[in-house]
Amino acid sequence: MDKFWQHIPIQDMTDAQWESLCDGCGRCCLQKIIDDDEPLMYHTRVACRYLDLKTCRCEVYDQRQAKMPDCTKVTPDVVADFDWLPETCAYRLVAQGEDLPSWHPLQTGDAKSTIKAGMTVKKWAVSERKVPADHWAEYIIEIQQLEED
Repeated sequence: MDKFWQHIPIQDMTDAQWESLCDGCGRCCLQKIIDDDEPLMYHTRVACRYLDLKTCRCEVYDQRQAKMPDCTKVTPDVVADFDWLPETCAYRLVAQGEDLPSWHPLQTGDAKSTIKAGMTVKKWAVSERKVPADHWAEYIIEIQQLEED
């Protein structure tokens, strides 16, 4: 098995290689509340309406920016700026020169290994289809201090 992420710089990866780094955890698809006055980011367990909570994959992946304008596209150019990504995020790990976790699908050869390892939001997230935006604060799971510019 070619562990391309160990020897190809992220800027030189093909789109397919870069996209394959996503482990399908669904954590980046959780809604966040930003308080610019503090400045704080509140992470919630409310998932984007397009996240399939059974597979932890986006139902409209190819059209996600059109359907959800605030959906953030993680690319090699911006990944270093996204300190809100989970510490286990493969994009973040590889950008920092680290290896992928043992449960990652590229390590196991099993597309469902992230779910099997219990590393997804599958069992505890709730769809925003069921939670109005004015109730997201009731679902806060983490508070992150943001760096001021």
